[in-house]
Amino acid sequence: MKRYLHRLWLLFPLCWLTSACSHVEEGKRPNILFISIDDLRPTLGAYGDTIAITPHIDQLAAEGVTFRQTFCQAAVCAPSRASLMTGIRPDSTRVWHLGDQFRVINPETVTMPQYFSRFGYHTVNIGKIFHNYMPDSISWDEPDLRPARYLRPEWLGRDGETFYISEEVNRSQEIKRDSLLKLRPVRYADGWNTGPAWEAADVHDTMYFDGAQTELAKQTLNRLAGMDQPFFFGLGYFRPHLPFTAPKKYWDLYDPQKIPLAPNPNVPEGAPIFSMNSMYELRHYDGFGHIGHPTSEFRMNEDTTRILKHGYYASVSYVDALLGDLFQHMKELGIYENTIIIIWGDHGWKLGDHNSWGKMTNYNIDLQVPMIIRYPGQKKKGVQTYALTELVDMFPSLCELASVDIPDYMQGTSFVPLLEYPDLPWKKAAFSQFHRRPAVAADGGRYMGYSINTADHHYIEWYTWDHTTGTRGAFVSAELYDRKNDPYEKINLADKENYIELAKRLSTQLAEGWRKALPER
Repeated sequence: MKRYLHRLWLLFPLCWLTSACSHVEEGKRPNILFISIDDLRPTLGAYGDTIAITPHIDQLAAEGVTFRQTFCQAAVCAPSRASLMTGIRPDSTRVWHLGDQFRVINPETVTMPQYFSRFGYHTVNIGKIFHNYMPDSISWDEPDLRPARYLRPEWLGRDGETFYISEEVNRSQEIKRDSLLKLRPVRYADGWNTGPAWEAADVHDTMYFDGAQTELAKQTLNRLAGMDQPFFFGLGYFRPHLPFTAPKKYWDLYDPQKIPLAPNPNVPEGAPIFSMNSMYELRHYDGFGHIGHPTSEFRMNEDTTRILKHGYYASVSYVDALLGDLFQHMKELGIYENTIIIIWGDHGWKLGDHNSWGKMTNYNIDLQVPMIIRYPGQKKKGVQTYALTELVDMFPSLCELASVDIPDYMQGTSFVPLLEYPDLPWKKAAFSQFHRRPAVAADGGRYMGYSINTADHHYIEWYTWDHTTGTRGAFVSAELYDRKNDPYEKINLADKENYIELAKRLSTQLAEGWRKALPER
């Protein structure tokens, strides 16, 4: 069987050209709808979540391919998005935390939409594709389109996630922002990221930002459908990022008492104290300024826990409904069938897991993300693959599907062979990393953690880190988790006697890096 699969792999350059890519007509390439959903973990029916109400994304999965083992390269927005949008990994982009700007670090960077533009694509951006306050307008033919009512000059530096319906909240935000900007004039979200952690206004879908930008997306598609060139349309949704603001009808879909609490409510046993983030993101919202570090004695009360989880699920269902409306509009325009549609989350999000709320760790609850693709001429529908894939794989994969030359510097692997052969032997491992800064580390130290996920295990090594030179120092600590028997990562096995040899082997594999983990050809 192994010999057969190896021979099958050798045939891919020939057979793939006449099968999965046969939809690319001479001189006519497919459109690409590139959909980012911020902070989306695999809280979807297509991924086996029995609570999530996501019929439209589930339907797309039923028509396409669902990747069940996809990992981001860093569990925070800017590094994750910089990596996948350039096709290279964080140690190459040198984007390691929220403040790092890839365009400043390397002004000559060519991003995915820039590259597709060279092959005749008209590129358009609505919403969050790059990090909010680093939209990288140079990447697009039509950058940073916004719904008309959000084009006020004083809001141009404001993020789409910061808008509420309540006038009382809006007035409070203005007062707080004025005070914050007097203390420090340059702030995340331009100082607007204050207010309650949730809102459930009884309003039409278009009254919240994501709904308004979906209407703009439909109007934009009306125009793009009539063009004589293919489009690459980046559409970035802000929900379910905090605050959990969504129309009341999506909250009403759920009984909060039936939403299960996290199965792993404690920091992993034996984990280093600096492995966890401080939850500073949630602490910015009203009523959460007091919350402690996850490694402390702090525990969120159950009522608040249920409201937060309820809000996350409602936000996911809201985005799902908006996508359903968008897909129906594409069908009416006659462009649905000739469009590659890919949906992805930039990283996961803890909902009480490991006594925490948010992302920013090397644990799989933050690293594992959904990725679903549907493409023209697809022969196998409703396919699921458990092959290890990474967000950095998207750039070369979309190139191959669109019959666009794959850049030779890509650090991801085209997953196109998996679309028709989902059980094909694939990558031996997926690689991620996270920079822990002193301000949010429980011990005040600075570290870089390098993560490797194999089919059976998750191994992490932590080193001291020199952020001025971008180089790692001394080894500090290791973590090892059994993915099969401990999927929620409750117990660190790295120092346990029976696992020392396994830890050594995984350490060697981690050091060998992503090139050694590529599929055998």
